[in-house]
Amino acid sequence: MGRIISNFFIALDGVVEKPETWHMPYFNDEMGAIIGSGMQTNKAFLMGRKLYEEWSAHWTASTDEIADYFNTIPKYVVSSSLRDPAWNNTTVVPGDPEAVRAVKDGVDGDIAMSGSATTARWLLAHGLLDELRLLLHPIAAGEGQKLFEGNATHKLELADCTTLSTGVLNLAYRPVS
Repeated sequence: MGRIISNFFIALDGVVEKPETWHMPYFNDEMGAIIGSGMQTNKAFLMGRKLYEEWSAHWTASTDEIADYFNTIPKYVVSSSLRDPAWNNTTVVPGDPEAVRAVKDGVDGDIAMSGSATTARWLLAHGLLDELRLLLHPIAAGEGQKLFEGNATHKLELADCTTLSTGVLNLAYRPVS
């Protein structure tokens, strides 16, 4: 059975949107190794429709090693409106918890999920997220979508924590039942 692991670059104020505007000064070989390690264990990728549209346009036009990774890994898109995905190795999954559970049952290994706070919150609310990995940057982004918005409460336990030389915290949390 697969485990869904959500990954985010996150600012101290909870912002996860547009990390390209605040994240890069903190990127170094340490962080690259953490990201690379996660990519090596991933057997599939789960995303929402908006991220699918953004990433399929970007990665299909790219030719580097990371593009090869995203273009070949099995991808599952949670969507009720996407009908004919053109991106290689993509399967559309209806936006209901049982369909996502079926994906988890069918994948032997980690299923990465990134880039959509909305999808991460939906997975948490339905008991589908197995781990939340955050690279917490020592910056307040000031504006943008936050990982947690609204009134929902999600109890998490710290599973792992390391500090990078840049002051970024590499955090892993697991939902508490």
